[in-house]
Amino acid sequence: MAKTTVTVGKKVPEFVAPSSSGKTFRLKDAYGSKLVVYFYPKDNTPGCTTEGAAFRDLARKFAKADTTIVGVSPDSVASHQRFSAKMSFPFELLSDEDRKLCSVFDVIREKNMYGRKFLGVERSTFLIDAKGVLRQEWRKVKVAGHAEEVLAAAQAL
Repeated sequence: MAKTTVTVGKKVPEFVAPSSSGKTFRLKDAYGSKLVVYFYPKDNTPGCTTEGAAFRDLARKFAKADTTIVGVSPDSVASHQRFSAKMSFPFELLSDEDRKLCSVFDVIREKNMYGRKFLGVERSTFLIDAKGVLRQEWRKVKVAGHAEEVLAAAQAL
């Protein structure tokens, strides 16, 4: 069976994931509004905290643009709940402990930290339209200014 990954201009395959809300997030439940899915490596790390805070601070503007935000990392639901509470995130964080969602969005990359190579999540963001079609993707994201760029794309969609 061929590996299914997302492609700009194509419908994103249905997915479900446990959420920091304590519920299960389903892509089909987001149909009818736009959806930003941002992947980040790890809860409570400097870059991930800064990125989450940027999306949090723009959450009202995303809502005005009829756009829902979800963050995804391989951390557990319990970790996400602590991180979300600490940061007052007004959006859900999805747990992808088995990295299946990371595989669908093709965000697992070889990384190098202090000379040690390992597979980890490459910071990436995806903008999905109200019908479930992937409209834009950002890979190898640099945090500074990123949430604003995603907001502008959501507003233009």
